[in-house]
Amino acid sequence: MQFRNFKMVGYVVYGRGAFNQLDEILAPQRKGDAPMVFLVDHFFEGKPLVNRIPLRGKDKIIFVDVTYEPKTTYVDSLAKELKESFGTVSGIIGIGGGSAMDLAKAVSLMMNNPGSSADYQGWDLVKQAGVYKVGIPTLSGTGAEVSRTTVLTGPNRKLGMNSDFTPFDQIVLDPELTKDAPANQRFYTGMDCYIHCIESLEGTYLNEFSKSYGEKALELCRYVFLEKDQWDEECDDKLMMASYAGGMSIAYSQVGVAHAVSYGLSFLLGTKHGIGNCIVMNHLEEYYPAGTAEFKRMVEKGGYTIPTGICAGLTDEQFDTMINVSLGMKPLWENALGKDWEKIMTREKLRALYEKL
Repeated sequence: MQFRNFKMVGYVVYGRGAFNQLDEILAPQRKGDAPMVFLVDHFFEGKPLVNRIPLRGKDKIIFVDVTYEPKTTYVDSLAKELKESFGTVSGIIGIGGGSAMDLAKAVSLMMNNPGSSADYQGWDLVKQAGVYKVGIPTLSGTGAEVSRTTVLTGPNRKLGMNSDFTPFDQIVLDPELTKDAPANQRFYTGMDCYIHCIESLEGTYLNEFSKSYGEKALELCRYVFLEKDQWDEECDDKLMMASYAGGMSIAYSQVGVAHAVSYGLSFLLGTKHGIGNCIVMNHLEEYYPAGTAEFKRMVEKGGYTIPTGICAGLTDEQFDTMINVSLGMKPLWENALGKDWEKIMTREKLRALYEKL
């Protein structure tokens, strides 16, 4: 049997106020006058967090547009801009939610790899390490801070640059940074973590490594979204650790039906990842009966709204596009349904599921 030898994040600092150590964390990684480049979620433009970023020399802040999930064209243009401006950089620091962190990982890789990021969408296609990269989440749930992928929408598919060169060299986990997140956004992103856990724990790839992390993350999600009556600092602390553990759980297994279906929504309609997963999870009683019921209780308890009818009025061609993207996620389907998944999840069955959303 071949065991996966997977790459983890090099360094992790956790704690309230950990962001204040960023200057000393970056100092040893600086190479001459090559700058550190901070890719910051545009949500923070004009906000106090920006003034806390430790700029030195030619360091540059780029506010990245994460209205939609990262596109390969956007990654390529950012990398090109940096190469033309500086030749090389000392590092890329992603500050924001999953999209900002995925952009940082992808741009880091494209500083040292030729061609377009679309050339590397798949498994183990990246051949060269990127420049030094740091992930600083300001939302908790995606697990992007620990994953070996950076999910990108390319010309033909939505698929990650899955490789041992993708994980961050350093992550800074500071729960204080998540305190001002809009409640709806915080919920959708938190549910990404919850759904990671359900898909990992009920998948055919399950092993004790994934199970240990997945069970802990699930326990934390249940505490935050079902047991607590009011959001407070403890919720921010616990959800940040749930995100980390949930990301670790899928690192050695895989996600499942909700993610596979939501990739199609994201590719065609630009639906953001967290909310896309929620839209799909609302209809997965057949695959995750207990998880779907519990998810609905979390939605009801928090008084959140999950969009409906987003596939109404789509053409056959548009449905086919989503189905093609979704069925391309073979490891996800195999984890969810087993080796014979193609006999179970037919195009007709998937079309019927999309029609419900």
